[in-house]
Formats: sequence, C-alpha cells, structure tokens
Amino acid sequence: MLYPFKFEPILKEIIWGGGEICRFKNLPQRQGIGESWEVSNVKDNVSVVANGELRGKRLDELIGSYGDRLLGKKNRERFGADFPLLIKFIDARDALSIQVHPDDELARKRHNSFGKTEMWYVVNAEPGAYLYSGFSQAITPERYLQSLEDDTFTGYLQKHEAKPGAVFFLPAGRVHAIGAGCFIAEIQQTSNITYRIYDYNRRDTKGNPRELHTALAKDAINYRIYADYKLNYAAKQGEVQTLVSCPYFTTELIDAGRGESIRFAGSTDSFSIYICVAGKAFLTDNNGGQTEIGQGETVLFPAENPAREIRFAADCKILKTYINNE
Repeated sequence: MLYPFKFEPILKEIIWGGGEICRFKNLPQRQGIGESWEVSNVKDNVSVVANGELRGKRLDELIGSYGDRLLGKKNRERFGADFPLLIKFIDARDALSIQVHPDDELARKRHNSFGKTEMWYVVNAEPGAYLYSGFSQAITPERYLQSLEDDTFTGYLQKHEAKPGAVFFLPAGRVHAIGAGCFIAEIQQTSNITYRIYDYNRRDTKGNPRELHTALAKDAINYRIYADYKLNYAAKQGEVQTLVSCPYFTTELIDAGRGESIRFAGSTDSFSIYICVAGKAFLTDNNGGQTEIGQGETVLFPAENPAREIRFAADCKILKTYINNE
C-alpha cells in the first residue's frame, strides 16, 4: 500500500519575492524567493518525493506507476495522467502584478491547458497589507482598455485588507493581485497560464518592461460586479470546517489545540493534501502508519491510504484539500 508523500519544495526566485518562505519552512535562508511550489505536476516543475522508499521519484512517475491507487479512480478517469492541483506558498515583499486567468474552455482553446481557478488563505500579513479581488465599480471591456491607457485601472478594483486567516476564492476570470507584505497559501488548478494586466511599470532584472497580456486578458475577464469577494466564515476550533467547495477542489480548515485529536470518516475516492500553516500534528493513515507534519510542510495522502486520524502536538492550523467525487 502506498504511503503519504512529502516532496522537495520547488523554490522560485521572483522579482517581488522576499525572505519569509525559507524562514517559515525552516530552510537555509535565501532572499528573493517569491514562491514555494509544494505539490506540482507542471511541465519542467514536477515535484520529487522527499521521503520513504520512493524518494527521488517524480510525481508524474508515481501517477504512471500507481494511477487509481494514488489519484482515485474518478480522478484518474477525469484527469488521466495529469495531477489536477498545484499547491504553493507565496511571499510578496512587493506587490504582484494585477492579473487574470482563463477558464477551462478558453485555456484549452488557446493553450491546450486547464484553466485556473484558485483560492488564497492568508497565513501572515504585515500591518496595512492588502489584496485586490474583483471590481468595485462597473467596467466594460472598452473601458478596461482605456483605463490601462490612462493609468486608472486600479481605481476600478476592489481592495481588501489582508488579515491572517482571511480566505479568498478566485474563480477563473476574476481580476486579482496580492499586495506587498502578504504571505499566502494558494491552492489552484494545475495551470501556469497567467495574463498579466498591469505591473506598475516595473522592469525585470535586465531592465526591460515586464510582458503584459492586455488583449488576451480582455476576453478572459469576468466583468460582473459581486456583492462580496471575501469568503466569510467563523473559525471553529477542534472541528473540520469547509472553506471552499467547487468542481476543482474542496478545501477544509482544521484548527485545533495541543492534545486534541480528530478522526476522519468515509472516503472521497481522491487523494488528499494536508498543508500545515501553523503548529505540528501527527496524521495516522488507513494502514496504521504515522506521519508528522509541521509548519510549512505539505503531505499528499494517496487515495488508497487516506488519513484516518490527526493528533495535535501543538496549537495547529492545517488546510486539507481534495477533489470531491461524491
């Protein structure tokens, strides 16, 4: 029976990256790391197993060898050899570009790729840090183009204060950006398609203006105004609480104190990923094995061997994400 997998983090040096990811994950300190890809099957960025007898194997090799046993039968039928989720930590020393992602239909047509629906969980944020998600006032495709010409586009965006524990669901088509001083856990469809709309006239390391995708973004944007873009929930310690449930992933928050334990019941015919954003816990799998997870760690439990119990060694917050096939 397959065991739970930890992977080597894929660290990304990015112009807006800071120094928090290595500290958070207890890695040798490096500056300028904007992202840590925790679980990835993106081409040229495939995760490598860091533990157990299959250490050194790539995620795509695991899928090829174990298929249904790893992914779950319905996920295998739906996604084939693809792994459907990409898990990241993001550290924004400076503001990220304002961007949008295409949906499945447009991404398939243009890039032969999945679209990109995602969610953010704010792990930490500096005082005054903010996020952009959605529009604050009506805007048409024509006005969108004009606002980029006259540098007024950000005035149309909905600005949100970033506080630890805040959750934002970002369906494909929603304009968004992470502001400076935010540390985020991100769960998304496996896709690396991003349309950069506005980048504060920033230049890359060679002094060149960063590429924008103004025209491509125009047809990808959802211009509708929504009443609220933030996911509002009341934290419930000692319980498993659903934050997001959509066709692409379900994400739950497990928030508990030292010495508590929670049992999981039932099966979803899916792998499950546990992302520890604070504290330390021990997960017992269906085979009786025990896996430790601490702050900054991510563990993938195969569909054939799900976690059955979690015991908390310290006050702890864990995000659990999977594909709900029931």
